[in-house]
Amino acid sequence: MSINMLVLVYIVFALFPQCLSGKLTYYVEEEKSPGTYVGDIAADTQLLDSIPVENPELIRFSQLQQSATSDSDLFNVSRTGKLYTAKVLDAETLCVYNVECFKTIKIAVHQAGTFMRILKIKVFIKDVNDHEPKFPDKEVELFFDENDKEGTTQSIPDAVDKDVGILNSQITYQLRKNSDEPFTLSTSKRVDGRAKLEITLEAKLDRELRENYLVQIVSKDGGFPSKQGLLNVKISVNDENDNPPVFSQSIYNISIKHTHQMNTPVAVLSSKDLDSGRYGRVTYHFSSKTTDIAQSYFQVEENTGEIFAIKQFPSIQKLSYKLFVDAQDGGNPPLRSTAIVLITVTNQQNNPPNIDVNFVSAFSENTVTISEGIKVGSFIAYVMVTDNDIGRNGEVTCSLDHDRFQLRSMEVKEYKVLLKNSVDREAKNLFNVKIICQDRGHPPLQTEKKFFIKVVDVNDVQPQFTKKTFKFLTYENEEVNFPVGLVNATDPDMGAGGQLTYSLYGKNATLLPFKITDNGFILTKRALDYERQDIYVFQVLVKDNGIPPLNNTVNVVVEVMDENDNAPYFTFPSISPFNLDVYYEPHNNKKIITLKAIDNDSPRNSFLRYKIIRGNNKQLFTINPYTGVLTFSRTVYQSDAGLYYLQCIVKDSGIPVLSAASNLSITLTVSNKTSEKMAVAHSDSDKRIHLSLVVIITLAAVTVSMAVVISISICIVRCNNSKNASHRAEIVTPSRIKNEEKYLISRTNNPVINTGNQKEMINKTTHSLKSQSHLYPENELENEWRTSTMVKKLPIATQIYSQQVAMTSDGRRLDENAFFSCDTMSSHKSSGHIWSERYTGQYEELPGMELS
Repeated sequence: MSINMLVLVYIVFALFPQCLSGKLTYYVEEEKSPGTYVGDIAADTQLLDSIPVENPELIRFSQLQQSATSDSDLFNVSRTGKLYTAKVLDAETLCVYNVECFKTIKIAVHQAGTFMRILKIKVFIKDVNDHEPKFPDKEVELFFDENDKEGTTQSIPDAVDKDVGILNSQITYQLRKNSDEPFTLSTSKRVDGRAKLEITLEAKLDRELRENYLVQIVSKDGGFPSKQGLLNVKISVNDENDNPPVFSQSIYNISIKHTHQMNTPVAVLSSKDLDSGRYGRVTYHFSSKTTDIAQSYFQVEENTGEIFAIKQFPSIQKLSYKLFVDAQDGGNPPLRSTAIVLITVTNQQNNPPNIDVNFVSAFSENTVTISEGIKVGSFIAYVMVTDNDIGRNGEVTCSLDHDRFQLRSMEVKEYKVLLKNSVDREAKNLFNVKIICQDRGHPPLQTEKKFFIKVVDVNDVQPQFTKKTFKFLTYENEEVNFPVGLVNATDPDMGAGGQLTYSLYGKNATLLPFKITDNGFILTKRALDYERQDIYVFQVLVKDNGIPPLNNTVNVVVEVMDENDNAPYFTFPSISPFNLDVYYEPHNNKKIITLKAIDNDSPRNSFLRYKIIRGNNKQLFTINPYTGVLTFSRTVYQSDAGLYYLQCIVKDSGIPVLSAASNLSITLTVSNKTSEKMAVAHSDSDKRIHLSLVVIITLAAVTVSMAVVISISICIVRCNNSKNASHRAEIVTPSRIKNEEKYLISRTNNPVINTGNQKEMINKTTHSLKSQSHLYPENELENEWRTSTMVKKLPIATQIYSQQVAMTSDGRRLDENAFFSCDTMSSHKSSGHIWSERYTGQYEELPGMELS
């Protein structure tokens, strides 16, 4: 608060001294649970409107601690001025019957380290209709003499409603009876306000005709909703007790001293009953209207009517008690009358005064703290003096002798402690203060109250972080409450101003997977996932505990380090096993298919390597470990045609290594149609072929005579070998060949398309399928896979040589020394749809080359 604002507040106080006290009235129902809202003192007093305060939140409210007999323990007040009940309020215990029930409490208004105002709050306790009118007995018996005349009455007990509210305790009565029963109910009031009930005889009774009657009395109170009681009245025709006891006086006024002896009667009550025998014998009892507090101090002798004090009275200036005493005869039901006994207890002793001190800013029970920046004249403590003695014994004066502090009177027996001179914490930080209060008795009695005033440092330094930005590394998948790092700051202030607490800052702070302790340790609220988010940037707020608190923020960067928690999976092929038809032609590219896989981990853990682990017994296939390209590893022969089951895996680079497998079902077909392509090849190399033929013919002519014998021998040997091979070869019947072809077709059901048009091959696509990948740790990769032996046996072919001839679009040969090349293949799903098609190369067949 600025100096101008404080000056303005003090001018308001000086011009309007009555603003140091005020009165408010609230109402609350009894029997409400503790913490029931009563009223908003701040709003009802309009303090925030009448006093120009820049920071209204600095105004707070507190209840003054009063003497032990006060009602301060019945209510609580919040710092913001809201009044609540502290316990269940029972109007029947706290209040007197048929008297307005209220309790008074005192509320202190604090502002900027001083008492701004003392409010006196009057809280009226509304009685709730929580008790029904209740008769002392459920059933009574009346006796009428059969000689009784019309109008004869018999008294019955009235109902008692313990509620103290006027309407709630107001009882009306109703008689329930049959129409032929000669009784009515008449009511009147006694001196204590209770009802006097009588059953009136409307006609003479004839005992010989009817001896007993049963009627009911209904008692109903005036509350809302009303409650009622029921009394069964059994009427017998007989003689009856019809005279109640009568007190000698209806009201007794008694005065006694505080030191009254307990064995001496306070009062002696007397009454008479005109009945004889047991109907005329009177006993005395406290009425239900007598409070429990009054009955705890007094006792009535049942047979004599003497009233005694049974314990010492409190040391209070003046006490008043109201007793309701019933005189009851021995009838059944008994008749009674009530007298009121008013007892006043006076205290003539001189007791020392009692001092209660309420601090604006309490540090402990007898210590108050003030800031070294507090202004002169500031309200530090509220002093309330209690002396319940009578006359001069109860007149009190108080004093405070100190060079820094002074005592100023507010009202009778109420004072405030003010700052007289400024304080300097560096010079002295603790003061011992003593208040002396003395009465005017003979001899005078005095009381001393000592307390300490502690000067605290002003919170004027903002907390500072040790770094501009805090950066932390942590692993994913750690448990909850895993420590990430420590954020720390410093504050040179002393006391609460140097005590720091930390919290996550920002509107999205609650969404972060982190939390922070009051000491600055950042912990995880849940396991982190690198693949979901690998870096977090947020702010941390540090705040000291000074008044007002100061704060600061810092940026925090948390980088999540990846763990190998995601296995790779194949994106192509997306099903396993994947059926693939490969049509091999020598001049085609060796590339068969490209396997593709993905790993969601970081690059450190997601470097992938491909490998064939099963089904490559002939070493016909190879796969590039880095690109996943599946190719032929050697020359393909017609004997290699058949069905192959390859199991390929892909492994990541993490620790431990994770992998996935994909199974390929490859149907390999090897072409033997080369004559047409051979002719094309010869037409492109006429000159070289003609030259070769000339040389060959010349050499043959020269050597023909020498080679005749050798040639004949070779022919004989080859014929013999051919016959032996025919016997060893398996004879394949047409029906068996047909069955094997049917079996191959049923196993694959894959049409093969061979084309040399590259664009046409690329444009042919198939439906995409979802991947079926599985995790294969390396210790589980030894499962056995067998290579298919279902290879169609082909007839023995003539010896041919195959040479690839690369051609341009205009038919020119590009390279005469081309290597034996790859195949043309197509692949598709089991449904028969074509997956893809590769190039078809041109080739020619050369006689004399054998296919192994």
